Amino acid sequence: MSGSGKAVLGRLQQKRLFVKTRRRSVHKGARRAGKAGTSLEFSDFRSYQPGDDIRMIDWNIYGRTGKHYIKRFLDEQEIHAAVFLDATPSMQAIETKWQRAREIAAAMSFIILNGEDRLTFFPVAAESFGKIARKGTVYARNMYSSVLAMNGSARTGGFTELITKESLKTLQAAILISDGLESPVEFEAMFRKFAAAKVEVKFIQVLSHDELEPKLSGDVKLVDSETGTFVNVTMQENVIRLYQNRLTNHNDTLEGLCRKYGFTYVPVSDIHDLQDFLFHKCTAKKVLE
Repeated sequence: MSGSGKAVLGRLQQKRLFVKTRRRSVHKGARRAGKAGTSLEFSDFRSYQPGDDIRMIDWNIYGRTGKHYIKRFLDEQEIHAAVFLDATPSMQAIETKWQRAREIAAAMSFIILNGEDRLTFFPVAAESFGKIARKGTVYARNMYSSVLAMNGSARTGGFTELITKESLKTLQAAILISDGLESPVEFEAMFRKFAAAKVEVKFIQVLSHDELEPKLSGDVKLVDSETGTFVNVTMQENVIRLYQNRLTNHNDTLEGLCRKYGFTYVPVSDIHDLQDFLFHKCTAKKVLE
């Protein structure tokens, strides 16, 4: 890992996923529940699991039984968070957009694991990279590197459609990373499912600068990367302006849906400085703390 990469990880270690909801849990997590109690409120023990903080092992019990047990406290709460990364063809078609989406997904996955929370990483529509469940700081760096290196073809199915088929049981928080270029109707159906399951959602919309401000001119063939259909268009100033107006209206609708369901909406482009986005914008938007 380069020096700049290590510097980013060093800063990521200081961040935590911001979660408004607090569910009572007796699993070990590096997060204080927003309910009565202190870290001295001891509950009981459970068996040690890979990824647990070894500092919480009770060595007195180990001396008596030869087995590792972890102390549990009433006010310490583990959050189960999922990172859903859009790996559909429209995301992978523009390399700079796809890279920025992976960078954000890698950072969020690292932060969740480094905070001793439970992570499910789901690259939606990825052909050769399946769902991964991890818990514990020990997996954070490897997960970060794996997500950054992720590539490969996409299988059929839209981002919202595939997520809607997933079980959201036990989830408390979800980070959705997508270009958002699907119907608002489909997004609302997905949002309704998250809201019904009482999952706190952070929707990060990643678009390329070229999608926001097209530089095309003359006669061009525009191909839909999802369906393969195409249309021939003469790119003139009025056509580009019409496109931008429609894109703005579409994005405004997505932001409105997020407000409707109490979710967080954070737009970003592939030319936005990554560290500024992670350490300033995401903090201001209460994605991170």
